[in-house]
Parts: sequence; C-alpha cells; structure tokens
Amino acid sequence: MIFVYKLIQMGTTYSKDEKIYLKLIGIRIRELRTDADLSQEKLAFACDLDRTYIGSVERGERNISIINLRKVAKALKIRVSILLNIEE
Repeated sequence: MIFVYKLIQMGTTYSKDEKIYLKLIGIRIRELRTDADLSQEKLAFACDLDRTYIGSVERGERNISIINLRKVAKALKIRVSILLNIEE
C-alpha cells in the first residue's frame, strides 16, 4: 500500500518546466497520430498499450517511458528522434 502511495506522489513532484515538457511531447504524439489517421484506440492497439494510457500521455499527464516511446514510434512507422523533435 505504501508503494502505491509513493507512485501517486511522484507525479506531483514535477516542476512547471517538466510539466510543460511532458505536455509538448504529448502534443507531438497527438500530431503524429492524427497525421497517420489513427485514433487513440488504434494507436494503443498497435503499441500494445491501453487507450487511456495514450490519452493521458497526449494530455501530458504521464511521463512516458523510453520503451513506450519506442513502441509508439514503431506503430507510427517513424524513428524515436522524429517523435521527440519538439520546440523547447
């Protein structure tokens, strides 16, 4: 039970800049997904991730892992570097 509580707490420790960065990554993923004419559900299926997870990443609510970034990039048929090509 303590472990779960600490996981929830971690999300609240991001700085304002870090939250903005997560939002920018989410916006980039959404742009690439819509350019590929995929719904969140179709992208999630192609990535073997949950649709709600994709939605929360796109809203900047989650810190997506490198492994999941790679899954998203593969599903979109792009390189991770293209996925991370965002304005800071």
